[in-house]
Amino acid sequence: MPVTSQLFKAIRTRDIQKLCSSAIQCWTQHQCHQPLQPLLNFWHKSARRTTSGPHSKWCPFRGYRTSSERCYNLTPPQVNSILKANEYSFKVPEFDGKNVSSVMGFDSNQLPANAPIEDRRSVATCLQTRGMLMGVFDGHAGCACAQALSERLFYYIAVTLLPHETLLEIENAVESGRAVLPILQWHKHPNDYFSKEASRLYFNSLRTYWQELLDLSSPGETPDIQEALVSAFKRLDNDISLEAQVGDPNAFLNYWVLRVAFSGATACVAHIDGNDLHVANTGDGRAVLGVQEEDGSFTALTLSNDHNAQNEEEIGRIRAEHPKSEAKTVVKQDRLLGLLMPFRAFGDVKFKWSIELQKRVLESGPDQLHENEHTKFIPPNYHTPPYLTAKPEVLHHRLRPQDRFLVMGTDGLWETLHRQEVVRIVGEYLTGVHHQQPITVGATR
Repeated sequence: MPVTSQLFKAIRTRDIQKLCSSAIQCWTQHQCHQPLQPLLNFWHKSARRTTSGPHSKWCPFRGYRTSSERCYNLTPPQVNSILKANEYSFKVPEFDGKNVSSVMGFDSNQLPANAPIEDRRSVATCLQTRGMLMGVFDGHAGCACAQALSERLFYYIAVTLLPHETLLEIENAVESGRAVLPILQWHKHPNDYFSKEASRLYFNSLRTYWQELLDLSSPGETPDIQEALVSAFKRLDNDISLEAQVGDPNAFLNYWVLRVAFSGATACVAHIDGNDLHVANTGDGRAVLGVQEEDGSFTALTLSNDHNAQNEEEIGRIRAEHPKSEAKTVVKQDRLLGLLMPFRAFGDVKFKWSIELQKRVLESGPDQLHENEHTKFIPPNYHTPPYLTAKPEVLHHRLRPQDRFLVMGTDGLWETLHRQEVVRIVGEYLTGVHHQQPITVGATR
């Protein structure tokens, strides 16, 4: 039975209609050549907040529901068919029990909570450095920003991790028209896609970034992973903003870069290299490690912090970055300026640009933007931007033999199931030991 079916097996049909999930299940081996064991299991929840206009409310999730007059119950086979539609499995082919990689493979699944789905997921192997990247991207106000992150962020991370010599080799190859060293090997579901129209724009921005890295680095230097993750996140968000300000002579691209900038997305990314696990989180996504105790039970170890109103340090950070006169308005009703639930995100230039810049870009933009009330809406009490950052918080964990899997998910998962419940469900599936405990929906996070 697929892991998705196992997860929802005990949930009533009407509850399933409110839930959707993406999953990346990854097996690994500990570095000291112990017997093969499943270690990392990545889960992503696609339920999310949605907006329909500047004054619309933010909802924790939206699912398969109809009006009370026309209620349809899904049969178990129908539920299974929906849950399995976007499944994707991958086994690391070079795994032979002796290599240094922790990752043995993964299973991925994605189910839309709204149409079109605003989430994206990505997995890739770093070819010029060691390690794998896995990420979930929670879009809001449209899917454009999450789509851009799923295509671009791993390249920015991979480039930042490259030594000076490799960067120079890549730049020389581009300059002379030779074939460029491949940086990433993507592991994508056939339904996942890349924006071919924007590929040249994305490449040019990435090249400018690695040229700057060349100027700032020296031969023999080894990039620090935590610093590289922070730098890559911040630089991509800056490029998203700059591309929207500059525009593009191509009408489609000009509209696309503005859509990316005015929509938003959170990002939770894991980089696994041997026994070193780094989690970079921007927003209210979360990564939870499943740890197997000596008695066989599983406990949850959280490896990220939520960037929202439930995090007192985040509230303090935001208030400290703005005048005391804004102390009561910068966070209102548990939202940034009373509107945005995550306190860190990519895109969302309405919370970053000055009012003057927003008006200038919109006035010179395509007609589609003029007709969009969301883009024209200025947040209330908007005095000292930027109010939002894409800077991630990076946590490092040294993997141990008892660390069995990692669950990565957006806020919808954790608002629906307690992290300990998620770890128990996944752990029981991996071990085949089931205690037949009822699943509690809507538990605290």
